[in-house]
Amino acid sequence: MRLLVVGRLSGQLATAVKMAMAHGAKVQHVERADQATEQLRRGQGADLMMVDYRIDIAALIAANDAERIHVPVVACGVDADAREAADAIRAGAKEFIPLPPEADLIAAVLSAVADDERPMISADPAMKAVISLADQVARSEASILITGESGVGKEVMARHLHTGSKRADKPFISVNCAAIPDNLLESELFGHEKGAFTGAVARRIGKFEEADGGTLLLDEISEMDARLQAKLLRAIQERVIDRVGGSKPVPVNIRIIATSNRDLAKAVAEGTFREDLLYRLNVVNLRLPSLRERPGDIAVLCDHFIRKYAAANGVPPRPISVEARRALVGHRWPGNVRELENAMHRAVLLATGAEIDVDAIRLPDGRPLLEGGAAAPSPIASTYDAGVAGHAAQMADAMTRSFVGQTVAEMEKTLILDTLNHCLGNRTHAATILGISIRTLRNKLNEYADEGTPIPAPQSGVAAAYGAAG
Repeated sequence: MRLLVVGRLSGQLATAVKMAMAHGAKVQHVERADQATEQLRRGQGADLMMVDYRIDIAALIAANDAERIHVPVVACGVDADAREAADAIRAGAKEFIPLPPEADLIAAVLSAVADDERPMISADPAMKAVISLADQVARSEASILITGESGVGKEVMARHLHTGSKRADKPFISVNCAAIPDNLLESELFGHEKGAFTGAVARRIGKFEEADGGTLLLDEISEMDARLQAKLLRAIQERVIDRVGGSKPVPVNIRIIATSNRDLAKAVAEGTFREDLLYRLNVVNLRLPSLRERPGDIAVLCDHFIRKYAAANGVPPRPISVEARRALVGHRWPGNVRELENAMHRAVLLATGAEIDVDAIRLPDGRPLLEGGAAAPSPIASTYDAGVAGHAAQMADAMTRSFVGQTVAEMEKTLILDTLNHCLGNRTHAATILGISIRTLRNKLNEYADEGTPIPAPQSGVAAAYGAAG
């Protein structure tokens, strides 16, 4: 993990830095907030900033946001009282570390805020076969395309590849192509020169240069604009990039890993994705099976997430009851591992007995797990069939009546917003369920917002109340 320390390196802060280094952090240091932003702008990336509470943390975060640099902040300091610590957190810090530091606290904060611990856990033969192939090609320089449904663990696999590569001691940089508007993605990837466009107040190093020597993950590559695909193809082929507004090419040495939850061959046929770029990216394809295709992973993943979130929330880990374990294995998990992780986080918080029973396991909308449908008939599910079928028939009848009198546009709007609410505001998940691109969804939401319709923000809704993870 890369740690940027901001503040005067006094004895106590220096001790905290040494403790962080002892836990594997690579530390850089500056004294002022403007120096921190400048360092990040130059491509000297960081996973976490440790900032003296006497520095204007709100202004530092605002300056970074203006450059589209998002690095979590923890505040620290000597002799800070409760009010000053609270002020630092209100200003945007995720945590406050009192100095002199405790080794256990430093380790816990680094782990909790950076969330680097994402091990590749599997017990199912279908997934183990994919991991074996990944281990076989990890030390190569080949570009790798990771495909699979949303939530199956594509970024976790990308990190696994990087860790097993010859570039493991170099940066791993991830860019979500679906989350950044087209007009900003080029600058985010390739950087820009001062004055290249309105708001470009200084040179900004892009993700290609930041990842130099290491690995660049292009997440959801299918959402990239066709014009930018051509520039990406040149960067991969010639190992040079052009900053926006730049006058000469910049050499880069990176390995590309890309992910997609869409069929790129179909996108090529539809003319939305370049065939030559697909060939460059897809030297090796790793298709991650959905969770329902690898049921043998469900139990081991549940146990891992329970340990993780019990520790994060300061509660003792509870075993999963036999009935709950059977229900977990029988559920379809349309959101895959991500949905399972969030469900286990909620279960850790909601469980009240000696075990995590089935009542503590809730779907994103708050319903009990047993109401969510199963992958195959089971003894438990069968006892609910009649009641669920009757309820479904009533709901279907009510929904059909509610559609009468609406225009197609109104029905489409209702479907999109209801799906977005169901996905807790997650645009990528909603687009996948609706069968449209993230760009189409974004355009629809902008249209609704212009009409004055409230748009669900990410992580809104019931899951927030249950403490669901992202």
